[in-house]
Amino acid sequence: MTVGFIMLCHEAPDRVAQVARHWSEAGCPIVIHLDAAVGAREHDALRARLSDRPNILFSRRVKCQWGRWSLIRATQMAAETMLERFGNVSHVYLASGSCLPLRPPDDLHRYLDTHPGVDFIESARIEDVPWTQGGLDHERFTLRFPFSWKHRRWLFDGFVRLQRRMRVRRRIPRGLTPHMGSQWWCLTRETLDAILTHPRRAEFDRYFRLVWIPDESYFQTLVRLVSERVESRSLTVAKFDFQGKPHVFYDDHLQLLRRSDCFVARKIWPRADRLYAAFLSGPADGAGSATPQPGKIDRIFSKAILRRTEGREGLYMAGRFPRPDRIKATTSARYCVFEGYGDLFDDFPDWVRRATGLRTHGHLFAPERAEFADGHTMYSGALSDNPTLRDYNPSAFLTNLIWTTRGERQAFLYGPRDTPDLDRIFPYDPNADVMVVSGAWAVRLFRSDMPFAEIRQRATLLQKREDAHLQHLRSRWVKARVRITTMADFVEAPEEALQTIVDDLSTRRAVQLTEAPRMVDLSGFGQFLQNLRNVGMHPYLMGDFPTEEPASRDVPMVRRPYVAR
Repeated sequence: MTVGFIMLCHEAPDRVAQVARHWSEAGCPIVIHLDAAVGAREHDALRARLSDRPNILFSRRVKCQWGRWSLIRATQMAAETMLERFGNVSHVYLASGSCLPLRPPDDLHRYLDTHPGVDFIESARIEDVPWTQGGLDHERFTLRFPFSWKHRRWLFDGFVRLQRRMRVRRRIPRGLTPHMGSQWWCLTRETLDAILTHPRRAEFDRYFRLVWIPDESYFQTLVRLVSERVESRSLTVAKFDFQGKPHVFYDDHLQLLRRSDCFVARKIWPRADRLYAAFLSGPADGAGSATPQPGKIDRIFSKAILRRTEGREGLYMAGRFPRPDRIKATTSARYCVFEGYGDLFDDFPDWVRRATGLRTHGHLFAPERAEFADGHTMYSGALSDNPTLRDYNPSAFLTNLIWTTRGERQAFLYGPRDTPDLDRIFPYDPNADVMVVSGAWAVRLFRSDMPFAEIRQRATLLQKREDAHLQHLRSRWVKARVRITTMADFVEAPEEALQTIVDDLSTRRAVQLTEAPRMVDLSGFGQFLQNLRNVGMHPYLMGDFPTEEPASRDVPMVRRPYVAR
């Protein structure tokens, strides 16, 4: 058994010569088609380099274009040369000039010996093909495509629109069921000869000449007419990104390619010296009779596609800036936002740190400065407490903070006084835990020495801001874990809310609440709200707060067993 290789080449003649010589020295005949777009000097130099190998021939040249019939014509001419000049060839393997053999040819011969008469070509019906790009699946066979998609895109698109408007529909040749698959195949001599000498070949060629990307459908369709044993898979590992463009393999993909057990890989970077040295001039370390399994490395490429399309959660960079409609989370790790708690408890951040182990900041988005934990003016990632720098891009400020402190869960205070509008950020971030005591911002006004007329104006503004913010938190599109309590309900039983914080957020083992922060003095707060009502304001976010309020008190300790959730 002898396998002949057809190489379709258009660049990197040095690598073409290196690979062709490798296969030739193993006894495999080679037919090279060099794109007519390559200059005559390069063509003559390549022929001269390989002139000492009698089993390497060159076919007639045509100028090839991506997605055009010229690729099929080049393959046909090379295949005709192969079958005519090398009568001992039992199989023909189609490769490109950027392909690299991963296993010795002897491994391929042994593998084909165990699969006599089998044609290895990916061939799937249109309905079962998920990888077509641009929306042209059925239409690539029912419309005409006389213009190049790459070089005359406006004509290509315009002619497609015209045919759709006129409801043009080509007739598929009788007996043909369009199939699609990888361009790279390994066919038996009998099958390839049957395709090239088919009595209806002229009819088929006329039809496929105007099919879009015929190199993915011509042989894949005709093989179903002439072959008795088709194994719908390629022996070449070729991976594509989400746009249908081929992945390029570099030196650091060496171990990855070895794991695939495939015989050939495409597409190799021409300057991947380590890959060429390992697979061509290194010791023959083939996988013996192992079955090619490109699916073994699919998981890695699937992750690469996800990384390319969705970015990395919480990481923003110039080369891969995530699109808002694709990212799942704004940030890279869980964090907690407390709203209103800092107004009710003077030492709340310190208590959260002691009770849960969270790194708890003050108001990170306060008008004066970013209140980092422990009074720092500069924090991880060289984040400054300067409000001008922070407010230039508050979303980036938050995501940078979470990214540079990943491994240590962060928490911070937030409220309607804070200057940046974050309603489009953490309410729709699945990494956020948001705990709100609505209306608690009024406590700071209650304790201030501002004139009452100014307090009323300020309260109206803050209530309007918080109400709009709560609408985001209650949206059906919200992704954060949100818990909203009115101030009246919270003050009635604060120990339950504090125990919930410990239960849900503690980074340590489940513990019972044994220490609580000191609540501020709320004596007269109910009357303060009534005074606001009396001057025409309606403070509704606080809930049904009683007019008469008991004296200030410490939150009682909770003595109840912990129940795991």
